Amino acid sequence: MSAHESPSPRLAPLGRRLVAEFLGTGLLVAIVVGSGIAASALSPDDIGLQLLENSFATTLGLAVLIAVLAPLSGAHFNPVVSLADWWMSRRSTQPGFAARDIAPYAVAQAAGAIGGALLANAMFDIPAAISATERATPATFLAEIAATAGLVLVIFSLTRSGNARMIPAAVGAYIGAAYWFASSTSFANPAVTIGRIFTDTIAGIAPASAVPFLAAQLLGGVIGVLLVRYLFPVLAGAPDAVIAKETIEVAK
Repeated sequence: MSAHESPSPRLAPLGRRLVAEFLGTGLLVAIVVGSGIAASALSPDDIGLQLLENSFATTLGLAVLIAVLAPLSGAHFNPVVSLADWWMSRRSTQPGFAARDIAPYAVAQAAGAIGGALLANAMFDIPAAISATERATPATFLAEIAATAGLVLVIFSLTRSGNARMIPAAVGAYIGAAYWFASSTSFANPAVTIGRIFTDTIAGIAPASAVPFLAAQLLGGVIGVLLVRYLFPVLAGAPDAVIAKETIEVAK
């Protein structure tokens, strides 16, 4: 959920970018939680259909949010993506995502996620409560590593290959698929994980389970960055001197 090769996110004032990240992450969590609540009510006896409804809404909603907000903030909506964006661009000859913006982005994303969960609760007249849903197991820990690594790989492979315009559809499709192939249903996002603590519904996660999920997501982000750096060591269209320099660095 990033397009850091585009100049727009770098030129927008930080305050405006933070509002975009707050809104984008909040709406994403509202979509995840709200569609989960609706799915539970519409298909109470069919868990598979509930997951299909929830994943379909998330796929569409996430793609739209990225398309709308990427030109402004990069549409990270995810602290792991912000960290990866900074790391991937730190040696670039072009301005990239600044290290000083990582913490403000993460705060805006987490606050937005909490707000999105509370909004979804309110829209369905469900009292705000801390989730009691335990999700942490060795299998879900591994699933979160894989899902987050895959997310980073999708985003930055497209960015570095010059196909950033495909990111909204590709990321939406990937997350929709990851609902099904990951036993954790693919949170793949520390901010979303924190937000989902604040809804005691089908989409919730207990605080005790959130901690290992967060650790798995950070580890998955590191693995994703390593994979991208290996598979796409240089940016598409980079000057010959930059290509030579980065190729040598990767070879080392």
